[in-house]
Amino acid sequence: MRRSLIGRTWPNAIAVVLLVFFVFPVYWMISTSFKQDKDIISRTPVFLPLDATLDHFDKAVHADNFWTYVTNSLTVTVGAVLVSLVIATLASFAVARMKFRGRKAFVLVIMVAQMAPWEVMTIGVYMISRDNDLLNSIVPLTAFYMMMVLPFTIWTLRGFIAAVPKELEESAMVDGCTRTQAFLKVIFPLLAPGLMSTSLFGFVTAWNEFPLVLWLNKKPDSQTLPLWLSSFQTNFGTDWGATMAASTLFAVPILILFIFLQRKAVGGLTDGAVKG
Repeated sequence: MRRSLIGRTWPNAIAVVLLVFFVFPVYWMISTSFKQDKDIISRTPVFLPLDATLDHFDKAVHADNFWTYVTNSLTVTVGAVLVSLVIATLASFAVARMKFRGRKAFVLVIMVAQMAPWEVMTIGVYMISRDNDLLNSIVPLTAFYMMMVLPFTIWTLRGFIAAVPKELEESAMVDGCTRTQAFLKVIFPLLAPGLMSTSLFGFVTAWNEFPLVLWLNKKPDSQTLPLWLSSFQTNFGTDWGATMAASTLFAVPILILFIFLQRKAVGGLTDGAVKG
């Protein structure tokens, strides 16, 4: 009994320590965004802002081009996720169900592309955008963000499609469905967990991306929210209250999306990784 109790206690204790370690920075960010300036720069840490203020949020929301940044970020992120899902769904079906020459090599390329750091493409991305007169445009951002999340999306959805028995698809085709109809009516509904998990991964990746937009988009009307966060740093220092408020607003869409998708997203990541 004692060994059993110890065996259950130490993993829970480690989990609590890790929870505090990861959650505390988020709590500090949110609490700082409500603090008065005197409490932010105080030598004595203020853990609970008793005289909370919304001035920092007001300053962040009314910053120059704020709503332009919001629109650009949503357009680029949602566009990249949707395009990657369409391409990855078709590609993963081909890899999981069809036999063709070069299939194994294609799967290997996907794995290599998933492991390789995308930063190696930055010079090529800049030159392609410059030569095609696409600098200061959200079009190349959408395309390259889609490329960043596409390998993971294909690999994950491939596992889900491979886990669906072929007999279900064949039965639908015997009943008169074409292969496309069998895919849409039989396989596609079963991909919901995988689609949610890959959508969450793609949204977070594209939403947080900073270096690429910094190099490609120099004009304020073509930039995204990650660059907006750096606008609160001036020659006179950093406005920490406004920066923390802006960071909190920046994290809200991801938190909302994760709250709604967490169960199916986590299950989808696990199932897609082990099946097929």
